[in-house]
Amino acid sequence: MSRLEAKKPSLCKSEPLTSERVRATLCVLKGILTSSYGPSGRLKQVHSGFGGCVCTTSQSSALLSNLPVTHPILKILTTSMQNHVSCFRDCGLFTAILCCNLIENVQRTGLTPTTVTKLNQHLLSLCTSYLKSESCGCRILVDFSSPQTLLCLVRSIVTSKPACMLTREERDHLSALILRAFLLTIPENTKDRLILGNSIIVPLKGQRVLDSSVLPGILIEMSEIQLMKILPIKKSEAFKVALFCASLSGDFSDTGEGTMVVTYGVSLENAVLEQLLSLGRQLVSDHVDLVVCQKVIHPSLKQFLSMHRVIAIDRVGVALMEPLSKVTGTQPIGSIGSISPSSYGSVKDLCPAKFGFKHFLHLIPYEATICSLLLCNRNDTAWDELKTCNEPESILKDDGCTQTELQLSTEAFCSALESVAGSLEHDGGEVLTDMKYGHFWSAHAEAPSIVNWPDLLSRCGCGLYNSQEELHWSFLKSTRHPFVPQTYLPHEATGSADNLTLDCFTAKLSGLQVAVETANLILDLSYVIEDKN
Repeated sequence: MSRLEAKKPSLCKSEPLTSERVRATLCVLKGILTSSYGPSGRLKQVHSGFGGCVCTTSQSSALLSNLPVTHPILKILTTSMQNHVSCFRDCGLFTAILCCNLIENVQRTGLTPTTVTKLNQHLLSLCTSYLKSESCGCRILVDFSSPQTLLCLVRSIVTSKPACMLTREERDHLSALILRAFLLTIPENTKDRLILGNSIIVPLKGQRVLDSSVLPGILIEMSEIQLMKILPIKKSEAFKVALFCASLSGDFSDTGEGTMVVTYGVSLENAVLEQLLSLGRQLVSDHVDLVVCQKVIHPSLKQFLSMHRVIAIDRVGVALMEPLSKVTGTQPIGSIGSISPSSYGSVKDLCPAKFGFKHFLHLIPYEATICSLLLCNRNDTAWDELKTCNEPESILKDDGCTQTELQLSTEAFCSALESVAGSLEHDGGEVLTDMKYGHFWSAHAEAPSIVNWPDLLSRCGCGLYNSQEELHWSFLKSTRHPFVPQTYLPHEATGSADNLTLDCFTAKLSGLQVAVETANLILDLSYVIEDKN
């Protein structure tokens, strides 16, 4: 078909960051993300102009995936942040805000992109080296014999999701359940290295949050009629399980390319059905109690197995296959031919379960490194919200220029980090830092000009220190005398704080690295070529 109009030439733009449109859009994006950041971040409602549902959220993953970003530079930024969140599930807003701050601050310095990116990379290496060192005061060691610190971490993550609309009781209940689900995935006996199990989230929308629960093993959803047909389930010993990833429907979808030769008078359907029934007879003779299939089981095979008191469950999906393999201790069977006796697995027990309006078959393993987290919330929005890191010699030039450029770039880098910390205050209050530990403190907006800070402040941002420790404060971003924060963290300090606000160290470290590397990539772009057809 001939073209109705001539093909448009590609559009090439040089120095894309000098465009006022790009700068303004980057500023708007940063404003949206900044106002959503932290435990007191504000909710956003995102709605497409073409219709569809309204997304109410403060999560970076939901914001970045629902915001209509069209410019190539902003697409680089949002895609990089989404990749980070998909790997670590945390610290997306921190990463995106820091990246925006770095781009904005560096543009004000007037330094060349090559100089800035090399200096940024060096400053990043200094930050990561400090964060990974033993002298780092930002980390808190986790003591698995006392889960209080882990519980604080989980509670911090749950609290940072205001769209979940949780009461204090619901927040504490969910935090304890999530922590228990994680602890259940840790094997009791390990040899060379620790391999965690899986925690499977089972959605129960429209139910009370306090009805959420954690169970060892796997819950397979079934209709009430299906469950009644297989009851009662009684056996004194282990239940033998056959796990199939191949289709047992009798179709020819997996025959591949080529020619199939069929003898005259032979019915393919009858031949395949006979093969399936032969498979069923082998399963019965091998005393299999449960057949689980990722895909579809032929109705005739289902009926045959049911007549011999073999439970048959199909359409479990690919997501459950790995957990099922771990629970049963066997690999999925990929053919419908003869089956080796070693291909079967087993579970400790099978029992029916009902939660809300849903019915399940509960597979209970011998070792509970697989668990099911039944997650309840009032509506779809609240439930969806819940489910939820160069050497300096290579960049040196002459003495005076190097010192000036290093100072400008260092100030831009430090200012970007300070701006992220300042983004935690959303009510117009003052942000301070103490001169002993270097922690974050927030004061109310109506604070008097002359004030005794220990009377106005209570605890630092993370909740570790209180204001009655003879501390001295300085406003964030103000001029202050250099000091070395105290790095010694007494064990009593972590034990006495009941409500710490914590972040995942690995996610935060990766977020710092991704933010700097993405900013360097964007700052180094000289041309953008767009196909307008």
